[in-house]
Amino acid sequence: MIEIKEELLESKLAEAIHKIDSNRTKLISITRKINAVEPLHFFENAKQLTKDRTFWSSTADQFYIVGVGKSYTISAEANRFQQTEKLWESLLQDAIIDNPFQVPGTGLLSLGGMSFDPDIRKSRLWEKFGHSLFTVPEYMLTVNESGYFLTVNVQADERSNPGKLADSIKQHESLLLNPCESSFPDEPVIEWQEEIAPRDWMDTVKLATETINQGDADKIVLARELRVKLKHSAGISAVLDNLIYTQSNSYIFAFEQDGDCFVGATPERLAKVEGSHVLSTCLAGTAPRGETSSEDNQIAKNLLDDEKNRSEHEFVVSMIKHAMEHYCTDIKIPDAPVIYPLKNLQHLFTPVTAKLSAGYSIFDIIGKLHPTPALGGVPRKESIEFIREHEQLDRGWYGAPIGWLDSNGNGEFAVAIRSGLIQGDEVSLFAGCGVVKDSDPMAEYEETAIKFTPMLSVLGG
Repeated sequence: MIEIKEELLESKLAEAIHKIDSNRTKLISITRKINAVEPLHFFENAKQLTKDRTFWSSTADQFYIVGVGKSYTISAEANRFQQTEKLWESLLQDAIIDNPFQVPGTGLLSLGGMSFDPDIRKSRLWEKFGHSLFTVPEYMLTVNESGYFLTVNVQADERSNPGKLADSIKQHESLLLNPCESSFPDEPVIEWQEEIAPRDWMDTVKLATETINQGDADKIVLARELRVKLKHSAGISAVLDNLIYTQSNSYIFAFEQDGDCFVGATPERLAKVEGSHVLSTCLAGTAPRGETSSEDNQIAKNLLDDEKNRSEHEFVVSMIKHAMEHYCTDIKIPDAPVIYPLKNLQHLFTPVTAKLSAGYSIFDIIGKLHPTPALGGVPRKESIEFIREHEQLDRGWYGAPIGWLDSNGNGEFAVAIRSGLIQGDEVSLFAGCGVVKDSDPMAEYEETAIKFTPMLSVLGG
């Protein structure tokens, strides 16, 4: 058991409550450094308190954020990038924040995501996930190179009793931090799986190539769905544990809303901001891994030499550069991509770094970047219009920005690919591919089948 100094917490709560004006309720955020705790145990223990949990990990950096419950929610429909930022800034100005550490991922922090296209009518599949929905957790564990941090976020007014608040928090924290409280559920087992209208999807690919050859677009990204039935309700912790083990160099995420959970392992960073330093990455162009080292190297060489994949990659690099020019200076881009290897797949990869200009934020950047050519197409307007009319799929949060931002001015967003929506014992998996003028519908179908592999493998497939 990890001991929490209750008297210190009560003192900090009392000090914060003393600052609250009459007839006001404020969010109080207190961050403390704690001993080591396993993030997945924290996440698993949390299901005894709530059906709203969040998990975020950059496995390569050994960076974790685990959120429990909802202390504050930010949602927006119209002008969602601007409105979400406005509401976030308003919260920061009004909240009472006690965070002496000032390292990325600590302090008052919000996690969430957005839908791919707010102009598509939302299906029942995604009814619990808004077009822009960010949550400040009640309890949050952060693990980074500086150590382990526990943040509590609580709503209080001038009449709140700091002793009673501290007692309640202490009980919850003791449960969350107990490594023996819960064991991970069994790994999922697939009973059956069903591809949703694959022939219709390939017909849409053919229509997209015709549209492109008529000069109405250069590239259109089309996604499709695979529905999976499990033997029992999926244990999210077991899925995350498998993703962490199998999908290195990826962002592992889970956003649970009232029991429905959007989960995945995406290798595609949209943008990362630390102070004024900005990093974005282009990850476009995909091939499988080889069974032997020599086969793997040959596949990588073929990918680097492949005209279609290199062209698709350059689309994205050019768009990222153009987007950053609006808000950044000192943009640096390598001359050629390299191979980014994952367990099941390998991609063409180009990092883009820049310095954020004064007066701009991560919302400006992701608002300009989304949707990238890797998830929407080129030109953006024409490709999105084709997707709205012909894809017949509500992507929800698939292919959209997901991530976090903190009160220290740091944040990171990824593109939610290699993902699925878990609803009890059923899962919807999503995968897409870029269609160009000479695309073959069967080849594109097979590419999406490969992209289902990372999620299928951790679901028992």
